Amino acid sequence: MEQSNKRMSFVILAMALGLFMSSLDNTIVSASINQVIKDIDGFEKMSWIFTAYMLASTSTMLVFGKMSDQFGRKLFYLIGISLFLIGSALCGTANTIDQLIIYRTIQGIGSGAIFPISFTIIYSMSSNPKQAAKMSGVFAGIFGISSVLGPQIGTWISESSWLGWRWCFYVNVPIGLLSFITLLFALKESKAEQKPKVDYLGTILLIISTVLLLLALEWGGKDYAWSSIQIISIFIGSAIAIILFLLVEKSAKEPILPLGIFKNRMVLGTSIVVFCQGAIMFSAITYLPILSVAVMGNENSNSVLTPMMFPIMIGAIIGGFLCTKIKFRTIMTISMAVGIIEAYMLGTITHETAKWIVTLVMILMGLIVLGPLMSVSQNAMAQSVEMKYIGIASSVVGFWRNIGGVMGAAITATIVNNDLKEKLLDFAANAHMPSNQMAKIAKPELLMQNNVQISPQLLNYMRSALESALHHGFIIALIACILGLVVSIFVGGTHYKFPAQGEQKSFVAKAQNE
Repeated sequence: MEQSNKRMSFVILAMALGLFMSSLDNTIVSASINQVIKDIDGFEKMSWIFTAYMLASTSTMLVFGKMSDQFGRKLFYLIGISLFLIGSALCGTANTIDQLIIYRTIQGIGSGAIFPISFTIIYSMSSNPKQAAKMSGVFAGIFGISSVLGPQIGTWISESSWLGWRWCFYVNVPIGLLSFITLLFALKESKAEQKPKVDYLGTILLIISTVLLLLALEWGGKDYAWSSIQIISIFIGSAIAIILFLLVEKSAKEPILPLGIFKNRMVLGTSIVVFCQGAIMFSAITYLPILSVAVMGNENSNSVLTPMMFPIMIGAIIGGFLCTKIKFRTIMTISMAVGIIEAYMLGTITHETAKWIVTLVMILMGLIVLGPLMSVSQNAMAQSVEMKYIGIASSVVGFWRNIGGVMGAAITATIVNNDLKEKLLDFAANAHMPSNQMAKIAKPELLMQNNVQISPQLLNYMRSALESALHHGFIIALIACILGLVVSIFVGGTHYKFPAQGEQKSFVAKAQNE
């Protein structure tokens, strides 16, 4: 038993390092993007550095979750972290923006395995379900730590005269190697009794439908109008792929996504709740920096984001502990109910709002609305499916959170951009200024710069217009919280339960003596 406990400790260390590395990566890259563009150019393709990563990780998440159920958690975790390390090393060597985008795609594929399989390994090998629940809270809290540390580390590395932006990617290599080697020797895994059958057609259709949906949401209202033939065609293609995917899954012997798990109210309800959580979180992370700098006049977004990100870590840990004591439904309902208040408060923040009020709103957002759901959702899923589905169930959480996030951010962007454009056109008409001239000089990004060369009258109007547009955009977060609250009430009264004796037999990962 002592040897098993030692192995368990090493496995937990490996999982923590892998999660920290993958979750830290995006925030580090965001902070270094200016230095990247200065070095290799490609400003017009800059957004693809993040889009390619998001498309790759989200579209492969369910695939890796299912494959880990069939072929082994250890195998596919090691494959995932290997791909992430290869992608990281290649990103550091990129000489063009196109190379960097391709290498970020490789990174994203690896990330699609790391997140869901980490939680799955902990649930599978732990003999104490309550301990697994608490560990899931700690793991979820790692995302909060990385979100706080990432921008500071990324800025320091990229602006360092003896390191540079390439080390924002190279820094992943030693962390990832330590995680890989530790897990390789610490985790002992049993073998499958039968050769699994792979749902190749379902896998292909799942990836196609996900990528097309995310591309339409990413491009809509930005690169192309929502009513354009390009966006409509992509949505139609995605819808066709989704329909074909559902038909294939119904007849597949080993479906990549077992649709039967969604007959469970907790699984279906949790999926919708994390979808809503993603919409709230991505909208906040995208537009709070703009609110902080352009509207409130802060030098940077740290005064707004940091008070939210650190409490996310604390909230995740507390959520992992509480879900062993009270019903999942209770925690979800409280989170969404407070979320309604928080979303309303976001829509009332102006340049005159006291900083302590903004800080309090951000703390409660992370501590109660976003943090607890990070761990509670994983535990609710794990407790609601058979052990053979635990890998895909963990993947479903991350998948729907990402889909909800992209959709929420896209709709929020459309509302903000259209509202702001309408207000600026009104100003141009009242000032007898040609609309094309207004479009050239009245760019929202000017509000985030110093020494702007436009009239104070126009500058103040732009700030007021952006403030109003952001308030309207945060209505999406309010709607998401209302939907999440309604669903939370009806997810069922499941408690955290101990498995029956022998329930964890079959193909599961265990820390055991050699």
